[in-house]
Amino acid sequence: MVNAKWEVSVIELKDGKRKRYKVTRMMPQLKVAETKVFMSKKKALAQLKEWLS
Repeated sequence: MVNAKWEVSVIELKDGKRKRYKVTRMMPQLKVAETKVFMSKKKALAQLKEWLS
């Protein structure tokens, strides 16, 4: 069994006046990643918190 760790990131994307937040978690050892995009910074940070717990 592999004892792999998730790497997480939050990136702010700007498109004109709108902002989006991309939350990604990645496990490089297994080459697996999951990305979600949110319109709200609050929701993006909530997803990040969920993944870190």
